[in-house]
Amino acid sequence: MERDIFIISVYCLVVEIMQKIENTYKFRRTGFPPKLTDSEVITIEICGEFFKLHEDTEIYHYFKRHYLDYFPNLPERTTFVRQAANLWQAKLLCQKMLVAKAGAPLDAVQSIDTMPLPVCTYTRGGKRDKRFAAVAHYGHCAAKKMDYYGFKLGLRVSRAGLITHFPLLSARAHDLHHLGALIEGFVGTVPADKGFLDEYQQALWLDLQDTRVITPVKSNMETSPEQVKLVRQTKYWRKLVETVGSQLSERFQITKIKVKDLWHYQNRIFRKILSHPVGIFLNIQNGNKPLQLAQLADF
Repeated sequence: MERDIFIISVYCLVVEIMQKIENTYKFRRTGFPPKLTDSEVITIEICGEFFKLHEDTEIYHYFKRHYLDYFPNLPERTTFVRQAANLWQAKLLCQKMLVAKAGAPLDAVQSIDTMPLPVCTYTRGGKRDKRFAAVAHYGHCAAKKMDYYGFKLGLRVSRAGLITHFPLLSARAHDLHHLGALIEGFVGTVPADKGFLDEYQQALWLDLQDTRVITPVKSNMETSPEQVKLVRQTKYWRKLVETVGSQLSERFQITKIKVKDLWHYQNRIFRKILSHPVGIFLNIQNGNKPLQLAQLADF
């Protein structure tokens, strides 16, 4: 897809969702509305993410240089960045409405996983880095053999690859301790990796809210033929959440956010999380496989 067509497609989708949101929520109570509309700001941010421009300054200068005729009311850089950061709630609502529009929250099978969100490497932690001192923690990622200082991002993903839940979690705690936060309010089947293997918790959540957590079992554990069958049936969906996590990490660089305060940090998180379902929707409209995001903007 050509970039011009991609930008117009994203804008049309954002305007449609924002019109519904603005009928219910008012993001400004006083003052004049900005010349650059909120839908235009969010469109620029999403397109910037797909064009692999992950810093606010990079996005701003790219669109000012190449697409000022599309966005003639583009203000000075600091005003644009401030307006974009103030729209973090709008991006969160847009993501939730897009996912709800696809019916993903009602999917009876949703897989879970976590991914590390380093604020800095382990060697720069402690006294040398004061960012998010009240909320960030030291953590260890066994899959990447990495010690880091920051957070964990929880992911719950439908069978269509849409992110239905994404809590920001403590990096210190083991994945198993985040199970409740990841399946909060969900009833159905939850494929997960061995990090969530715990027979007591699995039985507890099945009894409390009718949520069946399916994990591979260890070689020395007794298991029933039914359990083996369920693990095989859910293997693809368990891998699907890993694919989504890889896209967030590699395409949208969600693990490399460099900001100094939570206000800008959460805006970047929500911007990248919103960009993912936008890509899925456009792929479906263009007859591509939903998760083949490279079909949209790799040119």
